[in-house]
Amino acid sequence: SWSAADTAVWRSVPPPHSATAASRLRGRKATAARAARSGAGGGRAAAARGAGAPLVLLYLLGLRALVQVSHRQLLSRPPAASGPRLSAARARGYLDNLTAIGPRTVGSPENEVLAVNYLLEQIRRIERESTDAHKISVDIQRPTGSFSIDFLGGFTSYYANITNVVVKLDPRNGAKHAVLSNCHFDSVPNTPGASDDAVSCAVMLEILNTLSKSSESLQHAVIFLFNGAEENILQVRICQNYKLYIKADFCELPAHLLLGPENPWLVQAYVVAAKHPFASVVAQEIFQSGIIPADTDFRIYRDFGNVPGIDLAFIENGYIYHTKYDTSDRILTDSIQRAGDNILAVLKYLATSEKLAKSFEYRHGNVVFFDILGLFVLAYPARVGTIMNYITAAIAVFYLSKKVLQPKPRAVHNLKKLFTAFGLTLTSWVCTLVAVLMVAAFVSIIGRALSWYTHFYVSVSLYGTAAAANLILVHMLAKKFFYKNMTEQYLGDVFFDASLMIWSIALAVITQIGLCSAFICTLWVAFPLFTKLMIHKEFSQKGATIKFIVLYMLGMFVPYLYMLYLSWTVFEMFTPVMGRSGSEIPPDMVLAGFIVIFTMILSSYFINFIYLVKSTKTTLVTLTTVFVVTLILVCSGIFFPYSSDAANPKPKRVFLQHTSRRFHDLDGNVIKSDSGIWINGFDYNGISHITPHVPEINDTIRTVCEEQAPFCGLPWILPVHFMFRKNWYLHAPEILPRNPIQFKLLSKELMPWNSVRLSFEVSGPSHMSLYVRPHAGVTLSRWSLGDGVPVASLGGDYFVFYSRGLRAAPWHFWVELTVSNSDGIVSLAIAAHYFFGEDQKSPQLYALLERLPNWTFSSGWSCTYDLFVF
Repeated sequence: SWSAADTAVWRSVPPPHSATAASRLRGRKATAARAARSGAGGGRAAAARGAGAPLVLLYLLGLRALVQVSHRQLLSRPPAASGPRLSAARARGYLDNLTAIGPRTVGSPENEVLAVNYLLEQIRRIERESTDAHKISVDIQRPTGSFSIDFLGGFTSYYANITNVVVKLDPRNGAKHAVLSNCHFDSVPNTPGASDDAVSCAVMLEILNTLSKSSESLQHAVIFLFNGAEENILQVRICQNYKLYIKADFCELPAHLLLGPENPWLVQAYVVAAKHPFASVVAQEIFQSGIIPADTDFRIYRDFGNVPGIDLAFIENGYIYHTKYDTSDRILTDSIQRAGDNILAVLKYLATSEKLAKSFEYRHGNVVFFDILGLFVLAYPARVGTIMNYITAAIAVFYLSKKVLQPKPRAVHNLKKLFTAFGLTLTSWVCTLVAVLMVAAFVSIIGRALSWYTHFYVSVSLYGTAAAANLILVHMLAKKFFYKNMTEQYLGDVFFDASLMIWSIALAVITQIGLCSAFICTLWVAFPLFTKLMIHKEFSQKGATIKFIVLYMLGMFVPYLYMLYLSWTVFEMFTPVMGRSGSEIPPDMVLAGFIVIFTMILSSYFINFIYLVKSTKTTLVTLTTVFVVTLILVCSGIFFPYSSDAANPKPKRVFLQHTSRRFHDLDGNVIKSDSGIWINGFDYNGISHITPHVPEINDTIRTVCEEQAPFCGLPWILPVHFMFRKNWYLHAPEILPRNPIQFKLLSKELMPWNSVRLSFEVSGPSHMSLYVRPHAGVTLSRWSLGDGVPVASLGGDYFVFYSRGLRAAPWHFWVELTVSNSDGIVSLAIAAHYFFGEDQKSPQLYALLERLPNWTFSSGWSCTYDLFVF
C-alpha cells in the first residue's frame, strides 16, 4: 500500500526553546509601559517608531513559544480520575506482542494466523475475566467482495477471504443498537506497523477489557472490529446492526478530529465526553478536499454504508510512516493513556446516549468546531456560524462605509485612497508569491530540492525571509515614491482599513461557498476591528508610540496566536508528505507557497507599521542578509535532505521491484521479454542522491514507456503512475517464483448488441494487479467487478487491485466489450507481487538493497508482468 491510508504517528514535542524569549517579551512590555508613563516627548516617539519592527518580531516569537508550550501541555496534563481507568501499561504489552510478530501483510501467515490468534487469545482472556453485567461474543469474518473507488485516480478493488475479528460487547439483557470502534492489525510490507495501526488495536483491546470489567451496564452494545486488510486500500467489510462508527489510527499526541458531515450531535458528544478534546474543522475540510494523497477506512463506512461517524487522524512525525522505523518503542506510554482515555470516554458516552437509537434523525447541518491551544473545543452549528460571519462582515462594511461616506470631494478622495491601498496590498502579495516561487523553482532546477526536509528552519530562513523582505520592499518603495506627502498616521489608518476590507471580502466569499473554516476570517475581522475601535485615539497620533504598539498587539493576540497554532499544524502535516508525494510535484514550490500564504496572513495587519515607523531599512537588510546566506548554503549542498538519526530518522523512500516481463501477441506467443529491477524514488529528487553510492543507478537506465501496453507495461501495485513519471529499470536476471501466476481464458461468449464476454481464471500470490486497455473502437461496457460499471483510471486504462487471505479459491471474473472490429479487441495484463515468503526477494535484489545508504528506507519485492491480447 503505497499511499497514506491513515496519517502518521504523533511524536512528543521537544521542550520549547522560548522561555527566555517569553521573559524578554514581558521585560520589553514592562519597559515600554514605563517609557509611556515617563513623558519622553518627541525622542520617545522616535525611539518607538524605530523599535516597531523588532517588537513585532519579538511578539511573533512570543506567540510561537505559547504554541509550543500548549502542545507540551497536551502530554503533561493528567486525565481525570473518574470512571473506569484504562491501563496504558497493559495496552503497551498488547502493542509489543503484536509488533513482535513482524510485518503483517495480507495473505501472510503473520497476518492471517499469528496476529489473529494473538487477538483471539487476548479476547478470550478478557471474556473469562468480565463481569456479569456484560456478555462478549466473537466472530471471525473471511469476506470476499469488490468495490470501485475514485481514490488515486480511480480503480477497482477485489478482496478474497481476508480476515476480520469482530467482538461484540452486549449488555446482559442484549441491545438493539450498537456503536462500532475500528482499528486494523495488518501492515504494509517491510514495516512493523506500530502506529499504523497496531497500537490502536492494543488500545481497543484495553478498552474492551476496561468496559467488560465494569459493573455498570451499557444501554447499547459496542462492537470492536479488528480489521485485517485496511492497508490493501480500505478493504473493509461493513458490519451490520450498528448505528455509529468511531475510527482512530494511533498517535503519540492527539491531533485533529475529522468528522463525517451533517452530524453536529457527534461533535457535541466528542466535546462533552473526550477528556482531552483536540479538534478542528479546518483539518476536516483540508482532508476532504483531496489535496492530501491519503484516505482512511472511514470512507468505506461513510460512502458504502451511509453510516455517521468520527474519524480521528494523526499527523506528526509522518517521516516514519510506512517505514521500518514505525516501531513500538517510539510510542509514549503517556500517549497511549491519553488516546485510550479519549476513545473510552466517547464510546461510553455514545453507548449510553438516547440519540444513538435515532441517529439518522439528527443528521442535519454541519458544525463549526476548533480547539483553543488543545485546552478545550468550541463548537456551534454551521448555520449559527454563517449568521455570525455575515454580521461580522456587515459591521466591517458599515465601519468602512462610514469613513468613505463623507461630503462628495472628501468621499471620492477617501474611496480612492482606500482602493489604492487595497490594490497595493494585493499587488505586494502577488509580487511576493511570484518572487518566492521563482526562488523555489531555481532551487528545484539546480537539484537542491528538499534541503529543508530534515532541517525545517532552512525553509523559514530561505522562503520566509524572502517573503517578508519582498512585502516590506514593495511597501517601502510605495511609501518613498508614491506616498511622499502623506502623514504617517493617515497611511497607517488607510492600510489597516485595506487589510480589513480584504478579510471582510474573504469572510463573505468563504461563507458563501459553505466552508466552516470561515471562522478564521471572522477572527481576522472581529478582533482587529474591535482593537481599532478601542484604541482609535492612539491610532490618530503621529507615528507608532510604545503604548500604541503594545495595545495594538494585545488586541491582535487571539487571531495571531491561533494562526501560528494552525500553521504549526499545517507544516507538521505537509512537510513529511513532501517526501512521498512523487516525482512530478516540486516540493519546494509547494512549501514555499504555504510559507508565502502564512506570511501574507500574518503580515496583513502589520503592513501599516511599514508606514507608521520611521524606517524599515534595518529590518529589510537583516531579512535580505539571512535570505542570501541561506540561499548560498542551500546551493552549496550543505543541507543534506535526509537523516539516518536513530532517534529522529527522516529517510528517503525508495521502492525496488525485481521484475520479469513477458509480452504476448494475439496468438499467445511471447514477442518480447525482459527482466530487471524497477526503481522508484518516492520524492522529487528521484535517485540523484543515490547515484554516488550505487553508480549503475543513474539516468542512463531511465524507464522507457511501452506505449502499446496499459500503464506503460510496468507492474504498478497501485495506479499512481501519474505521480511517478520518472523511474528507472536496471537489467537483472530473470526471476522464477516458486508460486507462479496462472492466468487462463475460460470462455469467449458472443453477447447481444455486438458485445463479447471474456471469462478468466487467475491464481497466484496474495497480491496481484490487473490492467485492462480496450483497443480503438472497443468499449469496456460491463464487468463482474464492483457494481458492474467499469471505472477508468487517469489516462483511460482500467486498474483492478486484487488481494486474498489464506486458502482463497481461484479468482474468477469476466469483462464485456462492445466491439466494432475483428482484430485484437483488448490488451489485458496481470502482475503478481510477492510481498513475503521465499519468493519476496531475489539474491540480486538483496545485494542491491544492501548497497543503498543508511539514510534510505528501501522496500523491495519480486513481481512478474504478463501482457496478453484477446
